[in-house]
Amino acid sequence: MIDRQIANVLQAAGVELVMSLPCALLSGVLTEVDRLPIRRIPVCREEEGVGIAAGAALAGKRAALIMQNSGLGNCINALASLTCFYKLPLFLLMSHRGGPGEQISAQIPMGQTAPRLLDVLSIERLAVKTPPDIKRLESLISRTYDTGAVGAAFLSPELWHAEM
Repeated sequence: MIDRQIANVLQAAGVELVMSLPCALLSGVLTEVDRLPIRRIPVCREEEGVGIAAGAALAGKRAALIMQNSGLGNCINALASLTCFYKLPLFLLMSHRGGPGEQISAQIPMGQTAPRLLDVLSIERLAVKTPPDIKRLESLISRTYDTGAVGAAFLSPELWHAEM
């Protein structure tokens, strides 16, 4: 249900193209995106997705990058020197690993740092922790494209626990 709601929000906001990287937490969202008339392109690295999204933006398409927050470090230069600099709209939808209860300690440093990295780049962000937060996603995504900005949302693991 949560996965379908998130995919539907992407579609309602006019997202036409999604670049994605594997993520166990986001696998259901990606499955739901594949059921919609949104083209999905799996990429090998996050900055590759930023580059494809930049081309899509130049062609007038709305693109999103779906990844783990740990991938933010891999694409920070492309975001700063390409999408943010040239005001090419892009929406980042990220699972937020590294929070309380994280089982993989290597996820913790980037989990703590990722929100601050977005703040340094002046990228508007939203933490989606409960099902009602999903409703706020659509307006952020639309605002991202309307203003030629980069926007981001962190999907907390608690979001799926709230569904149970």
